[in-house]
Amino acid sequence: MTDAAEGFDAFVTRVEPSLRRALVGYLPIADVPDALAEAFSWAWQHWDRTRELENAAGFLFRVAQSKSRRRRQGFMPAGPGDTEPSVEPGLPAAFSALSPRQRETVWLVHGCGWSQGETGEALGVSASAVATHLERGLARLRRELGVELDA
Repeated sequence: MTDAAEGFDAFVTRVEPSLRRALVGYLPIADVPDALAEAFSWAWQHWDRTRELENAAGFLFRVAQSKSRRRRQGFMPAGPGDTEPSVEPGLPAAFSALSPRQRETVWLVHGCGWSQGETGEALGVSASAVATHLERGLARLRRELGVELDA
């Protein structure tokens, strides 16, 4: 195996879980394998550039978005082996009530653990815009679910 191939294998091992999780919240589950394949194919073809990316998962998320033909909003994935999502029962409906940008930011920051900067880079918006969408999205979720913050 060449050094480039070994480096790429390590890259995929490091980036794939985060990218997969982000795509599961963005696409129908059946479309995720194809989106991952498209993103990593692009990464290999542009390996000289890709290996230098600070936020490779975020960049490849955008690649997968641009190559995807379908997009489904408000999807809440089930955990491994679960038949139903392991979330508050009202969350899927409340999540689908968010605007598309709010859904994306809440999912990437809280569902995937991405920073606001990484999320902004992946979505092509500033970190401050992410913070605004996140704040509004979380406030809407709290309203929809009847949750109040303790003062």
